[in-house]
Amino acid sequence: MKTGDAIAEILKREGVEWIIGYPVNHILEYGAVAGLRPIIVRQERIGLHMADAIARVTSGKKTGMFVMQHGPGTENAYGGIAQAYSESVPILVMPMGYAQRMAWVERNYMASLCMRDITKSAEPVTSAKELPNVMRRAFQRLRSGRGGPVLVEVPNDLWTQDCDPKDYVSPKRVRTGTDPDAVREAAKMLVAAKRPVIYAGTGVHWAEAWDELKELAELLAVPVTTSLGGKSAFPETHPLSLGSGGLAIPQTVRTFLDKSDLILGIGCSFTETNFGVKMPAGVSIIQATLDPGDINKDIPVALGVAGDAKLVLAALIGEVEKLRGRSKKDPTPVAKEIADTHEPWLAKWMGKLTDDSAPLNPYRVIWDLHKTVDVANTIITHDAGSPRDQLSPFWRPITPLSYIGWGKTTQLGYGLGLAMGAKLAKPDKLCINVWGDAAIGFTGMDFETAVRERIPILSILLNNFSMAIELKVMPVSTERYRATDISGDYAAMARAFGGYGERVERPADIVPAIKRGIAATEKGQPALLEFITAKEVSVSRL
Repeated sequence: MKTGDAIAEILKREGVEWIIGYPVNHILEYGAVAGLRPIIVRQERIGLHMADAIARVTSGKKTGMFVMQHGPGTENAYGGIAQAYSESVPILVMPMGYAQRMAWVERNYMASLCMRDITKSAEPVTSAKELPNVMRRAFQRLRSGRGGPVLVEVPNDLWTQDCDPKDYVSPKRVRTGTDPDAVREAAKMLVAAKRPVIYAGTGVHWAEAWDELKELAELLAVPVTTSLGGKSAFPETHPLSLGSGGLAIPQTVRTFLDKSDLILGIGCSFTETNFGVKMPAGVSIIQATLDPGDINKDIPVALGVAGDAKLVLAALIGEVEKLRGRSKKDPTPVAKEIADTHEPWLAKWMGKLTDDSAPLNPYRVIWDLHKTVDVANTIITHDAGSPRDQLSPFWRPITPLSYIGWGKTTQLGYGLGLAMGAKLAKPDKLCINVWGDAAIGFTGMDFETAVRERIPILSILLNNFSMAIELKVMPVSTERYRATDISGDYAAMARAFGGYGERVERPADIVPAIKRGIAATEKGQPALLEFITAKEVSVSRL
């Protein structure tokens, strides 16, 4: 068996379903022959974002992978790999490499060398015989520990060499337990706290610890908030939900965090970022997370607990029950305080959420979208900037993995690939990306990929013909120099690509257009709804 065939055979054994890539990379061809579906994108970053979403919406059960050519292909892919690294998403990246005699010759771009700082591991295949060992290590790293891109570089002179994968051993997932003494101490602190808050991060999703999170919250009647990455780990219609925290947050999140005497951070790194909620000073914090290197990294904590979120929460529930029994604390007082805080804040925003003016208010579009779709059967994501900050406080997910949140780095155009990858992995879900006219300028050509590859997503474009967020910092004196003004008829672009495209300008047309867009996706056609909006810059920052 040749090396290319051996790679395809190993990928099949590992349950890989899609090889997303940009030619020339011979894994695409060998994989197609072996029955794996090749998906060709228009640019490398979109393909990596698709792989990213496949991993996210399946909690890593399905492998998202991307392949690209050596040289410029690997260079172009850098941003997408860096995004997955910052968000700790396990994706398999397999670039072609220069022939071994040239790989170390400057200035040839050797991915396994140059991408070590943005990958969990980066290893070249040094000989055909070593391929099974390299791939075994790669899949072990993908499945265990903190997530991140794993890169395997295949030199261009190995494809036709002989390789026998019969001895390949598929690695199993390894879960990290926790220190029972630390769990006991955490339980004592939680039971003793007067106003505790649980802050749930992305690690709850990767560990599939949703039931345990809910059980602990209900056991002690503790309000729950999440990071943007952790959003949908706890149903936001639950009486104990505070919503999610990002750059834009509901009043409930800020109020309850600031009044808390103890914060339990579960499955979170507490990484300091411009796009995350700020923890209040002087509050005792328990940080329970998979990677010990994250404990006490950005903020001081009273107690660190290392381990898989599901295992930590299960152990914590057991210790809490030992201290106070299995009866649930009455949630009524806390639930009432949450509702009493949430309702006046929401009332202040109802003018924008139900605005009848034209151009459309983007908040009205999001509000009507939320009321129109089946939220429980929808996976939604946002793009950077205004779409992120306008969507996140008001979208209330019900089911786990139904909101792809992110924000440590904020690449424009990220949402399109995420929606496409989510639709591949979850074909029965309505998969939506919400973006602006700046973001579509980065990755809009790949709407054609959705059409060509038959990936029926719903793309919600908020078009204000401007990079509106820049209005907040642009002096009035420079108004005549409007370098941030942009234009385009993107609904027409979608139709030209063979998708469904519709431009919407009146409030009364929002809901009917959304229903027509959903109907198009149900028939297998990607849909792009272009809403002409005002230059809205208000954000719920507290």
